Amino acid sequence: MSNSDTTVVICCAGMGTRLGIGTTKALLHIGGKPLIIHQLENLDSYNDVRIVVGYQADKVIETVNAYRKDVMFCFNNEYQTTSPSMSRVKGAINSKKYILAIDGDVLINPDDFQQMLEINGEYLAVSKKHSEEPDLVTVNNGTAQYFSESGNFEWPGIAKIESENLIKNNGEVENIFPVPAFLIRTRDIDTQDDYDNAIKWFQNGYC
Repeated sequence: MSNSDTTVVICCAGMGTRLGIGTTKALLHIGGKPLIIHQLENLDSYNDVRIVVGYQADKVIETVNAYRKDVMFCFNNEYQTTSPSMSRVKGAINSKKYILAIDGDVLINPDDFQQMLEINGEYLAVSKKHSEEPDLVTVNNGTAQYFSESGNFEWPGIAKIESENLIKNNGEVENIFPVPAFLIRTRDIDTQDDYDNAIKWFQNGYC
C-alpha cells in the first residue's frame, strides 16, 4: 500500500439536519466510538490526512486530536450554505497528486476500505442501494457513467480524483465521469433510520 501520492480529505463540516439530533454526523457513536474514529482507524498509514470542519468544529477537533495529533484541519465557515464540494476544494489546497475524498457520514467495511486504498488512479466508490435518500449513479461494465435518479448503484460520497481536476471543477465529482467504479460495502447516514441500520450493520460484522 502506498500513500506517497495521495492526500485524504474527510468532509465533516455539515450540520446533519436531516438526522435531526443536533450533532455533526462525524461524531455519531457506533460501537462505542465516533464515526470519524472508525474512518481514521483505517487511515493510520496515511501521513497527509485533512479534515474539513464547520459545524461543531471544536468538538470534532478535540475528538480527532485525542486519537492522532498529525491531522490537518481545514475550515469551511460557509457550511450552512455550501455543499461538500466546497469542503473538498478547501481540503485540496497544496495537496498531493490525488485526493481521496470521503464524506464524514459514511461507515465503511474495514476489509473493503483497505482494498480501496490500494487502488491506483482515479475511481468512484459505489455501494449497493441501502439508504433512504441515496445519491444514485449509473454503472456499466465496471465504469461509473453519471449520476441519475434511476442509477443502479448508490454513491456513498467517496472518490479518488486528481487534485488538479478536483480544484478545476470546484470540487464537483460528476466532472470526472466516466471513471472506474469500485464496489464497496458501506452504510451512509442521513436519517434516523439510516443511523439505526448502520448500528445494526456494524453489530452484525459489517454484513
